[in-house]
Parts: sequence; structure tokens; C-alpha cells
Amino acid sequence: MSRIIVLGSGAWGTALALSLHRRGGHQISLWAHSPEFAQQINEDGENTLFLPGFPLPAGITVTGDNSAVADAEIVLSVVPSEFLRSTLARLGPHLRSGQIVVSATKGVENHTFLRMTQVISACVAESSPSEVARTLPIGALSGPSFALEVAQGQPTALTVAFDDAAPGVPGDRSSSPGWPVAARIQNEFSSESLRLYTSTDITGVELGGALKNVIAIAAGVAAGVGLGHNSAAALITRGIAEITRLAVACGGRRETLAGLSGVGDLVLTCTGSLSRNRTVGQELGLGRKLPEILAGLGGKVAEGVSTTRAALGLARQQGIEMPIAEQMELILNEGKDPREAIKTLMLRPGKDEL
Repeated sequence: MSRIIVLGSGAWGTALALSLHRRGGHQISLWAHSPEFAQQINEDGENTLFLPGFPLPAGITVTGDNSAVADAEIVLSVVPSEFLRSTLARLGPHLRSGQIVVSATKGVENHTFLRMTQVISACVAESSPSEVARTLPIGALSGPSFALEVAQGQPTALTVAFDDAAPGVPGDRSSSPGWPVAARIQNEFSSESLRLYTSTDITGVELGGALKNVIAIAAGVAAGVGLGHNSAAALITRGIAEITRLAVACGGRRETLAGLSGVGDLVLTCTGSLSRNRTVGQELGLGRKLPEILAGLGGKVAEGVSTTRAALGLARQQGIEMPIAEQMELILNEGKDPREAIKTLMLRPGKDEL
């Protein structure tokens, strides 16, 4: 049995807590950003704000106590990217050696252009004892997954990635400290409804999960202006080309982007009606303004909105061209007409596909 704390009580964090509880054999805590919100969830018996309709079993403890992090063996971070640094500043002092940190947040930090595991690592270095910062394994969990379907127990496959040089952590399968961390998480999280594949490519897994949100906004824009399946297929295909170029330039592996955390997640987010990023794009294509659209999400986050600018910053840093992301940035932050953005993409000079 493992003690697991899920940081972030949004829809995704709540769904993962439910999945882990359904698996059995764990003590599960769900950490909320404030004691007041934790109390509200406890009183309602479910997360009525972000994941209504799914009663929380008694086996899931909901807390707003920062010190609860210290009791966990596995820390699963599902905090939205824009709040991750400030949250880790609060929780970092409570982390300890022997724990494992898994990031399930899909984003790139603005201004620094850091991936989420890099943000966590930087925060731990600033706020935790040096021994913790030196030994704490930090990995990523990503792949095609809507929170609602995970909460429902529908079959879902994800990728968990840890650096192959990360220190081993003992687990119930073996007393050897050399047991790879990714394999430990695979064993702890997998169930009849959640299948995990392991990887050592943290960069590829994280960037695939983050950048697909930008392309999903583009797919939504195309749908909103009335374009058809041909256009959607073109955007998805050229979108994975953009994502792959940048991920490889940053040290990721091309084959990772052909897997669950790349093509798999991209197809889901660009075509699924539950995608918040696609919804934002579709509403933009219909002529609505971004502030109004975001207000209508009811506090839920469309990570692609903030990731677009960060992705372009990272791309410029690496000397990589991302034409779809560039047009989404102009729509999101410069007010460019969505139809003109699509026209600009279509009138780009012809190139060899590869």
C-alpha cells in the first residue's frame, strides 16, 4: 500500500484521485488550494465545482493542509501551470527524501519557457533541503485523457516518464532500490481502467502534452469558422510536425511524439467535444472574445491559452518555426480575425513535407 497525495482539486486531479482509489491498495489524499475549498468538497461529498456527479468515497481524504504533503510517498502534481510555481513555494518545504513526484500538468511556463518538471525541480531547489533537491525523482504523466472519462472508469492509456538516471525507489515488488521509478509508478497506478506505459523521454512526453493544446485551439478555430474534415486533418497532421520539431530540438525523441503523449493526445484534444482548448478555439472562430469565453469556463483552465505564448518563446529560443502556433498567438492576444489566420496559413510558401 502506498500513501499518495494528489495536488490540485480541479477536474483532472479529482479524476485521478478517483482512479487511484478505484484501483485499491492505496491511502489517497486530495489537496485543495485552500482549506475553505477542501471543506466545501467534504461537505458536498463531491467536487461540485469542477467534477460534479462523482461522489468522493470515504477512502479519499480531502485537505487544504500544506503539511499533509510530508506524509505521502508519492506526490502527484496536477496544479495548473500558471499556479504551479506559487503552489510549490508553499509545499516545497514539506517535501522529503524518499518521496516520488509525478507531474500530470500539461503546460509550459511563461517567461521562463520551462516544462512542468523543470519548474518543480527549480522550486524544490529553492525551498527544500539540499538533500531532498538532490535525490527527489521527478517525472511526468501524460497522454490522451479527458477527466470525465477517467472519472467514469472508461479505459485510458497514459505514458509515465522518468529520467533513466533517476535514483531508484524501493517498492512492494522488490526491496532493491534499483527498481526504476517509472516502473514503480506504472505498478502503483495501473488498474482495469488505467493502463500505463513507461518512458525515459521526459522532454518528449511533457512537450507533446503541452503543445497539443495549442493545436487543439487551432482545430477549434477551424471548426468555428465552418471548415470541414479536410481542414481538421491538415491541422492535426501539420500540428504534430510542429510539435515534433520543437520537442526534438529540446532533446525529446521523435518516436515519443508518435505515441500516446504525442499523436494520441493531439487527436483526442483536436477532435473531442470535451476538450476545453478546442472549445475555446471554436468560440473564437464563431466571433466571441477571449475574456468572455474564458469566463464561461467556470474556473476551469484551458492550458493552451497561456501555453501558446510560452511555446513560441521556447521555439524562438531553439530557432524552430511554428506557423500554426504563431497564428493562434495573433488570434488570442492580438485580436486577429480567425479567417485571416487560416488564410495566412494556407498562403504560406510551398515546402517539402519532410
